[in-house]
Amino acid sequence: MNKIFKVAAAAAIIGASATSFSFAEDWDMPTPYPDKTFHTVNIQQFADEVREATGGQLNIKLHTAGSLIKHGEIKNSVRNKIVPAGEFFLSLLANEDPAFGIDSLPLVATSYQDAARLWEAQKPVVEELLAKQRLMPLFSVPWPPQGLYTKKEIKTVEDLNGLKFRSYNANLEKFATMVGAAPTQVEAPDIAQAFATGQVEAMITSPSTGANSKAWDFISHYSPINAWVPKNIVVVNLAAFKALDADTQAAVLKAAADAEQRGWNMSQREAEEKTQVLADNGVVIVEPSDELKSGLGKVGAELLQDWRANSTPAADAIVDVYFK
Repeated sequence: MNKIFKVAAAAAIIGASATSFSFAEDWDMPTPYPDKTFHTVNIQQFADEVREATGGQLNIKLHTAGSLIKHGEIKNSVRNKIVPAGEFFLSLLANEDPAFGIDSLPLVATSYQDAARLWEAQKPVVEELLAKQRLMPLFSVPWPPQGLYTKKEIKTVEDLNGLKFRSYNANLEKFATMVGAAPTQVEAPDIAQAFATGQVEAMITSPSTGANSKAWDFISHYSPINAWVPKNIVVVNLAAFKALDADTQAAVLKAAADAEQRGWNMSQREAEEKTQVLADNGVVIVEPSDELKSGLGKVGAELLQDWRANSTPAADAIVDVYFK
């Protein structure tokens, strides 16, 4: 009888402890980019801060460079609870709703200040759209603005006429056509060869991609026209987030807010540093002329008008707030 009482008492103590203490939870989080990419560095710091703030109760393990889940599958993997959280390029969802891709529309937001205002207008719409898929954004961080790479100085939009222009999406193809250039589909790994063989003569991409691909080997001029400022986004499965206790949720949100602010600062430093790498290797950095800015502005207005003709109420809501 005494033995039975001891066992029952022990069980009661264990049961009480289970309701008083939460067990540590491990989250696998896929990202598409290598460890040294500033986005990945930022997310690793986010994970470290969550672990520290929760006393190890939530451990987020990064799986970088698409090692766990390929880029195009990350969003649905989070949605389907295969992983609790993940990072991806926001504009990948533009085929679901144009609202997701407005930050990759050329010449809508042409500075970090404009990009921040655009995100303020875009964020509540993105939150609502993702909530329907049982997802919640944690933070979003931009890539450096996209600049113009050419084999000669470009002073006006007319100077682009007739050039073979690298294209990798519908927006860039429309842009090239509007400025009289010849759009040519070329993926990032093939850039150097495409220039070397004369397949392309100009492109728009970030200073990061330019530096990483050693653009000085095949172009001579870079103009920071800041054609667009695209973003990555980190999302969490809504059910997984709600399963956390209130203190852990608060810690995640605090670390996410810090990561967004830090990430935007890191992006600006990346733009400055990679542009300097281009200059240090002999690329002529040319600030866009007033004539070029004016011409690009007109092209941007036409692109936006064309985009709005096929947009959705959600996408229109972003534009209405941004241009208000």
